[in-house]
Amino acid sequence: MAESELAREVESVLDVDVGAFDERVREDAETIKAEIEAGTFDNPQAIVGLEYEFYGVSDDGSLARIPRRLLEFVGFEKELGLHNAEMTASPQPLNAYGLAAQENEVRARLEAAAEPMDAEGLHLVSDAMWTIPPEGETAREYLTDSVSDDGVEIASNMSASTRYHAMANTDRPAGMRLDAPHVSLRADTVMPEALITSIQPHYQVPQAVDLPTYFRYAVRLAGPLLALGVNSPFYPPDLYDADATPAEILDDGHDEGRIDVFENVLNVPGDQEKVRFPRDLESVQDAVDAVVEDATMVPMPVETAGRFDDEFAHFRMKHGTYWRWVRPVFGGASRESANARIEFRPLPGQPTVRDTMAFQALLAGALEAMVARDHALYDLDWADARENFYAAVRDGSDADLTYLGPDGETTDADEMYADLFEQAEAGLRARGLDEETAAKYLWPLRQRARHGVTPADWKRDRVREYLDDGATLENAVYDMQFDYLEHQQDTLLDGSFADWTGRGGGVDADGHRKNRRG
Repeated sequence: MAESELAREVESVLDVDVGAFDERVREDAETIKAEIEAGTFDNPQAIVGLEYEFYGVSDDGSLARIPRRLLEFVGFEKELGLHNAEMTASPQPLNAYGLAAQENEVRARLEAAAEPMDAEGLHLVSDAMWTIPPEGETAREYLTDSVSDDGVEIASNMSASTRYHAMANTDRPAGMRLDAPHVSLRADTVMPEALITSIQPHYQVPQAVDLPTYFRYAVRLAGPLLALGVNSPFYPPDLYDADATPAEILDDGHDEGRIDVFENVLNVPGDQEKVRFPRDLESVQDAVDAVVEDATMVPMPVETAGRFDDEFAHFRMKHGTYWRWVRPVFGGASRESANARIEFRPLPGQPTVRDTMAFQALLAGALEAMVARDHALYDLDWADARENFYAAVRDGSDADLTYLGPDGETTDADEMYADLFEQAEAGLRARGLDEETAAKYLWPLRQRARHGVTPADWKRDRVREYLDDGATLENAVYDMQFDYLEHQQDTLLDGSFADWTGRGGGVDADGHRKNRRG
């Protein structure tokens, strides 16, 4: 799409009457509530889904723009940046066959993408934040380059999505900044958000009316799961303040910078925080009202195509800028596929497919068991859950977290994770997985919890080693990233992060545990 065409589309968005749009959203909300009452969003069993984001790199490891035609050919979707690619796995029942089907689908599509990507000298990377900019460019240039087209600010390296570009041109634009320890950047568009990539497990609840209960547990699981998954302790080196020393960057940086990026870039300064840790829901109707009451950022024109969820198309469009780290969703292309689900958004991209599926299984299994057992975590104070989340952002596996287990409140990480894995395994077994299969899915994360080593820890250790050998910060970060890419090429489809740390020997060739510890 030419820039002038895109600019005209952005201008058409800016002309949409916000009041009329919001009125349609309120009408749609009543439609959803009526369908909830009718049982339309109920399912006979829990179903899981997965969104999985990647970024492209060239043969030399530098960030690379992925041709749009190539994405379509290999069945991926565009994301915010020209270097991004997203896979949406097919929803599957939460049972042994469903999890296996989802894992095999992810592997199959990555395998199918490999040959055409290789032919272009490109590779897909599963990570949380890229650190090596495109060849011949700085990260600062890549993230801030934009042009003004008839007064409309267009990011040069952003996908031609009207909604993304409109965010910079409304009367209430997004923050469009980075403000993290020793990192500061101002942009004229939301392009800096394209630094980050994530995995997003979905959990469709069996009965829509029970969504608030599952949601409450998911909110309280956000901190403990993120603490195991942290994977973005470094920014591209040229984004650091000139007077920041490597020691300060190592000491002060957050283990999950991705959270800072999303909140900084998309929150409207001095206004309602659209990207934030979510409040609990008192009822499923409250989940609908929360979207209605959220500040409208981009009142996009709505197109319909005869889908079931076109019956609430304006609500669905507004939900696209309803950003919470855990959020409720009502959707479905048909009445038969209509569902009420939880999108779990705290988790960064992971080193391997097996690590990604481990988080899918851990979240789903824990939700299953905790709801069925009325687990004590339900009563953890919301303020403690929020503090857990941001403590995990800052300190990862070293974070001090508060947990409510069968024996009461604890801040002991070993006790917390022992109970969490016990719940997850029980939930998976209740869905028909045998002991060995459940253990296989959870094993990669048991290793992280047992040894206290996360991908962020691994990255920090590599950078420290290179700095100790006399490297500059830039070279140390780049060498760490090269190591990450090399390890991932060997393990993305068939290994796990435990193989990177020398702790991959705890299972046999079929992924079964060799001992019963933990």
